[in-house]
Amino acid sequence: MDNHLTYQAPSDSAALSINQTPPNPSATWKDFITLTKPGILRSNLIAAFAGFWVASQWDIHIGKMILTLLGTMLVMASACVYNNYYDRELDMKMERTRKRTLPAGRIKPAVVLWYAFVLGVLGLADLFIFSGVMAGIFGIIGMFVYGVVYTMWLKRTSTWSTSVGAISGAMPPVIGYVAVTGTVDMGAVLLFAMLFLWQPPHFWALAIRRVEEYRVAGFPLLPVVKGVKRTKIQCIPYLVLLVPVPVLMYAYGYVGIYFMIISLLLSLIWLYYGMKGFTAKDDEAWAKKTFFFSINYLTLSLIAMILNTTH
Repeated sequence: MDNHLTYQAPSDSAALSINQTPPNPSATWKDFITLTKPGILRSNLIAAFAGFWVASQWDIHIGKMILTLLGTMLVMASACVYNNYYDRELDMKMERTRKRTLPAGRIKPAVVLWYAFVLGVLGLADLFIFSGVMAGIFGIIGMFVYGVVYTMWLKRTSTWSTSVGAISGAMPPVIGYVAVTGTVDMGAVLLFAMLFLWQPPHFWALAIRRVEEYRVAGFPLLPVVKGVKRTKIQCIPYLVLLVPVPVLMYAYGYVGIYFMIISLLLSLIWLYYGMKGFTAKDDEAWAKKTFFFSINYLTLSLIAMILNTTH
């Protein structure tokens, strides 16, 4: 991926001032939940559950599983809250984010920062105490990559942000897996690969749909900096590398043949959609269809993985 920027952020006059939206003191408990990005947490929890389940091979320690999922949720929630805190001024510049809790002024930034800190401490303590040192270490990696490397650095400076940020998104299934095994083996590697390879083409489809909003906000995403065609090209290697993952999971004995067939078929369909992007007459319509398929891909693959884990 080319990291050379040919893009300039918009001037102050082109961006909306954070003071344009008057503070709204009517915060509720729902605002605190929204700050954690529940949609992201749900997908992370399903992935963490899948990792724990695959490692357990149906011999589930219920208590440890619940505590591992709780710790994973708190750690990722902390990273998401911090992301909201740090991005609060940039969120003012996009229509889809300017009504969030912080840009709207419903909660003070200092409160949100403490909220992120407390969630992170509780989550890491949970993982280290109840899920093992390896789970705690991967929790730290996920928080650091998302909160520091992605949010504070690359998101504002580089087209690498999506690919590097995918490291944090691939941590939940690994955390769940190592909570059972206590070690990193091929199962952990393949789970990481599946979630890591899934994220860039998934997010780039959204970025193509919202490219002008991201341009105005000043985010140097790939479609903003290099254009839509280059972004479509960039998706293909990830989709190609995703194809053998379910085959390898079956070959190494972690899952049964039904998962392999379902996930392999979904991977090939997604690759087909990716290739069709080069002849699409309506980029936004293509990106919308691809984006929603990517969500279904992950959901169906994880469900099949759980149901068809080997005994």
